Amino acid sequence: MNRSCVNCLKYLVLSLNFLCWLCGAFVVAFGEFQMIHSKFASLITSFWPIYPANTLVVTGTIVTCVCYLGMLGGMKENRCMLISFFVLLFVLMLVELAMACVFLVYSRKIDAYFEEDLMRSLDIYRQSSSENNTDIKKDFDTVHYLFRCCGVHGEADWKGDIPISCCTEDPCNTLNHANWPEGCLVKLRDWFASNYVSTGAGVVTLFIIQFICLSITVPLFCHISRSGLGYK
Repeated sequence: MNRSCVNCLKYLVLSLNFLCWLCGAFVVAFGEFQMIHSKFASLITSFWPIYPANTLVVTGTIVTCVCYLGMLGGMKENRCMLISFFVLLFVLMLVELAMACVFLVYSRKIDAYFEEDLMRSLDIYRQSSSENNTDIKKDFDTVHYLFRCCGVHGEADWKGDIPISCCTEDPCNTLNHANWPEGCLVKLRDWFASNYVSTGAGVVTLFIIQFICLSITVPLFCHISRSGLGYK
């Protein structure tokens, strides 16, 4: 392999890793934005590790660090950095595939946990005084207003102590007012599913870029090895 081909590979590795680094930085920024403006997080305590905002921040941070290592390795033609980049990126891709498989295989079990979390949050709302658990109350009221629903499966979940946020009128001035007949479980589950679809699309895009980076790093590493460059 002549020097011009090596330079082409080198610049291609640098360009792709820089693109990957930019994507990772954007994913982190978008995840932070979602965290600041996150809604309903207090209602799903079992899901905080895989909450869309958390997933974006963790994935983006790891990708940014790994791609930065790949950029340095390609720039310096350093065999140690390139092999470290290859191994780390390969492991990261395996983790991404494993997470995708978990969501596909255990989707029904995840739905059951989702329902349990909502019922637990509803019970906390019912049994709390006006000064306690304000985040859960605020999030549940917001769900009622936005999705025009009441409770988890319906207004019967509140056992007679129905909050004013379930009222179909705005403002709700009457004593015997009508409440939204539908529960919030299906609507809220669909809202979270739409968020995971956008998160999944971003992860798939990163996965494709990562695969291309791996494919191009191999011939560059092989050339550096044949040239006798050490682990400097």
